[in-house]
Amino acid sequence: MIHPDTELRFINDVVGYGVVAKKLIPKGTITWVQDGLDQVYSKEAVDRIDPIMQSYLETYCFVNGKGESVLCWDNAKYVNHSFNSSCMSTAYDFEIAIRDIHPGEQLTDDYGYLNVSEPFEAEDEGTERKVVYPDDILKYHEVWDKSILDNLENIQQVAQPLQRFIPEETWNEFGKVLSGESKLKSIRTCHFEQ
Repeated sequence: MIHPDTELRFINDVVGYGVVAKKLIPKGTITWVQDGLDQVYSKEAVDRIDPIMQSYLETYCFVNGKGESVLCWDNAKYVNHSFNSSCMSTAYDFEIAIRDIHPGEQLTDDYGYLNVSEPFEAEDEGTERKVVYPDDILKYHEVWDKSILDNLENIQQVAQPLQRFIPEETWNEFGKVLSGESKLKSIRTCHFEQ
């Protein structure tokens, strides 16, 4: 489930639609949670689907660490890629804002942590990286983990309207990270070898 203070807007002819903030979303805010309405497809189930539908899944799903394709039921499936993403995924099936996201600004993910099946050249943003690779998560997980660790205090200080959709067991596990009792589970655990 995508954060409630967002909406779908046409961005441009290159990326199409995207998800933008309607209000300020402070850094540390949970911006997305995998919930019970999201559809999860095994590799075998995807293989049995009509090729036209497979193409749709390839465009709008991400692949989790188990190799399952996850199709978000709401506008979350329209979150675009950025090498300077405003959101960061965690190994706990939710994402957070890693910087303030201002009204009208897109919520973006680095598709490098979403287990893309093939490399693709992304829109040039003036960053060193120009291509998203299937194994980016193996190269950049430490940097991405640090962006979560740098926001632990913020997570505890901002309103979290999506927290109630995180399973209690998962939130309790993450709560031990927040309290310093446990280490953060690395986003590297979300990697699926294709």
